[in-house]
Amino acid sequence: MLIFATRYADCEAALAFLTRVLCLTEHSVTRDDAGRITHAQLTMGRGMVMFGPAGGDGVAGLMAPPEGGRVTGSVYLVPVADLDWHYRRAVAAQAEILTHLHEEDHGGRSFTLRDPGGQIWTLGDRDPFAAGKAG
Repeated sequence: MLIFATRYADCEAALAFLTRVLCLTEHSVTRDDAGRITHAQLTMGRGMVMFGPAGGDGVAGLMAPPEGGRVTGSVYLVPVADLDWHYRRAVAAQAEILTHLHEEDHGGRSFTLRDPGGQIWTLGDRDPFAAGKAG
């Protein structure tokens, strides 16, 4: 299993966007005594995204939200059932669409957006693990 972990300057905005627009499901959200998110786990199928606030010590101190519109990695969610519905939902939510829904050269379709914290997400309908398909 692969889990993506990241940091957000505004964890509440990230939680709202990821659950409302991308339809990830809250698995666990931990808050401090003041009600601020300290750790969140969201799922889609058997995949998981974990996030918390920017800064801190340990690994958290090495991670920061994207700055200047550039990132060093992105999240690719596949296979997404009813990709057209997800695309329409993102457009209706006025998400920043970076690449509109299109056919991929390697098969399937995808679209890419940026979340309010600057992370880049691609959703696609091709299952790279399907029988008879190369990675």
